[in-house]
Amino acid sequence: MSEDGQNVFSKEDLKGPSHAVSLGVFVDEALSFADSHALPLDAVAVSCGPGSYTGLRIGVSMAKGVCYGRNLPLVGLPTLKVLCVPILLYHEELPDDALLCPMIDARRMEVYAAVYDRALKPVRDIAADIVDENSYLEFLEKRPVYFFGNGAAKCKEKITHPNAHFIDGVHPLAGMMFPLAEKAIAEQDFKDVAYFEPFYLKEFVASKPKKLL
Repeated sequence: MSEDGQNVFSKEDLKGPSHAVSLGVFVDEALSFADSHALPLDAVAVSCGPGSYTGLRIGVSMAKGVCYGRNLPLVGLPTLKVLCVPILLYHEELPDDALLCPMIDARRMEVYAAVYDRALKPVRDIAADIVDENSYLEFLEKRPVYFFGNGAAKCKEKITHPNAHFIDGVHPLAGMMFPLAEKAIAEQDFKDVAYFEPFYLKEFVASKPKKLL
């Protein structure tokens, strides 16, 4: 929960898939905090993926329930962009021309990734990639690229270009949504609560992951 660019309430559980057990409790605590501190609620933000079917389904269903119950608009934020927020907020050494490559782990040497500049403008859209020694060379030959997310660790041995940098311990946390959520609210960039559907990882299955050359 945020107010005026500050995270004022956050609950996290990094012990594994526990949405069905923990999420309802966390949301109830957040709403109680807002009510007890007389904080007006402007919108509900939720990840719009990519992500696991079960996790996104539970999260989106909960977000829609709060929107209906409190008559609030819905903000949908790309998971890979949310991963970029702590990098931009807390890594001051990031060069101006840096590219950000958040990665979500898939099986074997596959990841779901995108490439953004420091303004979070897409340089390459979300795709399923099979990572090898030649992956992302078109970007690495020109600019420093920072890889992070739970798919990045397994790529260190493959991506060894001097312009490749890896940042550990970056997770898609709800507490990091606030800059993107507040920007969406200011721009009135809301989703249709009734028809909103997130971007599931399974939607990549129809097309084989590509090898980057």
